Amino acid sequence: MTVNYDYLRRERLGMPEAVLCAGKDMVSLNSIVAELAARPDHPVLFTRMEAGQLGGLDPEHRAALDYDALSSTAVLHGHLPARPGNVAVVTAGTSDLRVAMEAARTLHFTGVSHKVYADIGVAGLWRLTERIEEISQCDVIIVVAGMDAALASVIGGLVGKCVIGVPTSVGYGVAADGTTALNAMLASCGQGVMVTNIDNGFGAACAAIRVLNSLMIKESSV
Repeated sequence: MTVNYDYLRRERLGMPEAVLCAGKDMVSLNSIVAELAARPDHPVLFTRMEAGQLGGLDPEHRAALDYDALSSTAVLHGHLPARPGNVAVVTAGTSDLRVAMEAARTLHFTGVSHKVYADIGVAGLWRLTERIEEISQCDVIIVVAGMDAALASVIGGLVGKCVIGVPTSVGYGVAADGTTALNAMLASCGQGVMVTNIDNGFGAACAAIRVLNSLMIKESSV
């Protein structure tokens, strides 16, 4: 199998290509990891890697990966150098942590300082108000929420920083596997709240990195 990894993406975008493992058969995944393992100059992030896929890798490749089961991510060849900026990753509930940790691991991999604020949804609004001042000090805020996803609107109305909403598939019945949360975030009255696809913590982290890259360009031109 020929691997067409985008080795120049980091130079173009400030972040390397990530490897989405969902849907890949083990022959293909082993081939991809084998090629990338031979390039220690290119750190790589693997997303949506299930434990069964990790177990199906050749032993030497499996041992080379830094794997996190909660976020279903793996890192090869370490992390990128630290860069300016900081991001808050906020979750409405602990059920949203899987998606939030995908975002957090992506930020960690790319060298971005971040902090996860878990289980501070609007059902107990005091949990958010106790942390909002600290959260507002961050350059970008990623809000991960399912059900009615009200947390994105609330934070969007309290903080003037860039807010990126991530709807999750958490919720009963008419939550509809995240469709309700997605529509709620898209219809948010919080001015300028941006929204990713359902459960896309990786995409939210990459959006945050693009914002930080823009801030760095602006600062360097002053």
